[in-house]
Amino acid sequence: MTAFAGQVTLDGPSGTGKSSVARAVALELGAAYLDTGAMYRAATVAVLDAGVDLDDADGITRAVTQAAIGIGTDAATEQVTVDGTDVTERIRGTEVTRAVSPVSAVPAVRRHLVDAQRSLVADATAVVVEGRDIGTVVLPDATLKVYLTAAPEARAERRAAQLGVTDPARIAAIAEDLRRRDAYDSTRADSPLRPATDAVTVDSTHWERHQTIARIVELARERAEA
Repeated sequence: MTAFAGQVTLDGPSGTGKSSVARAVALELGAAYLDTGAMYRAATVAVLDAGVDLDDADGITRAVTQAAIGIGTDAATEQVTVDGTDVTERIRGTEVTRAVSPVSAVPAVRRHLVDAQRSLVADATAVVVEGRDIGTVVLPDATLKVYLTAAPEARAERRAAQLGVTDPARIAAIAEDLRRRDAYDSTRADSPLRPATDAVTVDSTHWERHQTIARIVELARERAEA
């Protein structure tokens, strides 16, 4: 079997399990891994800690560009820091989740972080990068581009399971939140969420996680052997 060398991009809407799937794919391929969503969440921590209003695009940009955001590329571990403080757990909290969309929608913030993302993976022989605009903006010449999607209801069920939520009304509310996030991300002016024209769409609505991982690994190895 030919070892994979190249870049795999994994884009898609919130709640599809991109991070866990991409990390597992990277481990299977022996590749580096970059979670760009974690970078935007870390940037959001910097904005919140600076006390900047989420309607203040200039203030958001200053807070992000002045912050030292650190993120590892080892698929076996996760570590995210802001100005030397470990925020790995904090970036997944409700406060950050509610604020990350307006922060990530600021064009200057996206340009700043895209440059950082490209620098982080520039020297990697093999890398899996996940986010929302990786195949379209960050790495448009990637070896394999995957657009991972699933129905909002399926994504809501998975997120509810992660949170230990069983109440149908709360699960329905999660699904509605995901639809709103989809609409926000897909209609923003800068780098909207959309599949690259040459991306392979993987719909995981009716798949278990291991099936999704296996399919993407299969696609990557097919490209390596082509």
